Amino acid sequence: MKVANRAHVPPFAVMEILAAANARKAAGENILNLCAGEPSTGASEVVRQRAIDLLTSGDLGYTEALGAPALRSAIAQHYRDQYDVSLDARRIAVTTGSSGGFVLAFLAAFDVGDRVALAVPGYPAYANILAALGCEVVIVPCGPETRYQPTVAQLEALDPPVEGLVVASPANPTGTMIDPDELAALAAWCGTHGVRLISDEIYHGITYGSEETATAAHYLDSGAVVVNSFSKYWAMTGWRLGWLVLPDDLVSVVDALAGNVALCPPALAQHAGVAAFSPDGYAAARQNVERYAVARDHLLARLPELGWSRVAPADGAFYLYGDISASGLDSITWCARLLDEAGVALTPGTDFDPVDGASWVRLSFASSVDVVREAVDRIVAWQRTL
Repeated sequence: MKVANRAHVPPFAVMEILAAANARKAAGENILNLCAGEPSTGASEVVRQRAIDLLTSGDLGYTEALGAPALRSAIAQHYRDQYDVSLDARRIAVTTGSSGGFVLAFLAAFDVGDRVALAVPGYPAYANILAALGCEVVIVPCGPETRYQPTVAQLEALDPPVEGLVVASPANPTGTMIDPDELAALAAWCGTHGVRLISDEIYHGITYGSEETATAAHYLDSGAVVVNSFSKYWAMTGWRLGWLVLPDDLVSVVDALAGNVALCPPALAQHAGVAAFSPDGYAAARQNVERYAVARDHLLARLPELGWSRVAPADGAFYLYGDISASGLDSITWCARLLDEAGVALTPGTDFDPVDGASWVRLSFASSVDVVREAVDRIVAWQRTL
């Protein structure tokens, strides 16, 4: 029996490293896991308590395909409060994580053969999902000269032109952000040229310094789509809960697709997720960001010890993306040896950049400050042995 050509996408290497690290930890080894973008705190107490209440007395049957009305309304209110964007809740589609959101958005927006531009380095699942759906992925190499983000000039140089553009701010793995004026320019260019803009905003709220976080929700009338999630800011990774903010022309399309693909997102997560938008839910999320900031400051202070030749500006998210080529090892070998010899799990840059990723690694500082501190101690000591 044949296996579909569309199924032959590369595995997400971070998941393989996570499995290897977990196996070693289960065997009794002292492993520090900084490879996955997963907050170590988990969901806030207010969300957990709401889930407990629902499990004992709640209705956990199917919700509407686009999500429970109460949650869609809470998300719309979030945009009014946080971004001063007035949204009709009908534009909100609750999804099974942002991953489910990307599948629905890509299915709704792109046909087989459509060309979709992606910044590299970037999250690998964008390209892999698009490829599985028969789209042509157009890589836009982005380095420090553009702060690892695509520009209008780069898009104008693409020949033949593209039907779509995926951006992320703050970005994975670099942590860099698109400033409001640049996002406005990208959205205007996309609207003028009939290019569908998909904006990954799952790290919104996790920023450092005074930079303003811009949302593409301002540009829905130009056809933009926003993807967001409860996984990062609200530390609800395993709850598999995300959302889309949709332009009018995609609302009914995504509704039909969602009903056929999954019927609805997990009901328990949806009903409990409403509590994330409570004062206690926001407060817990802000406390997490304060903790990430301390870990980030520790990392930046110890960059001279790490000796990584280049590091992307970690303006947001919870990653440090660094160039380890001075070690003389490629990033896959470097990460494998670091895990074997020092008990620290990091992710090779090949997951995020098929061209130059062999020189880079990603460190997630979403764990506790003590774990990050010990991990840096181990990395510094191990590198001296190379």
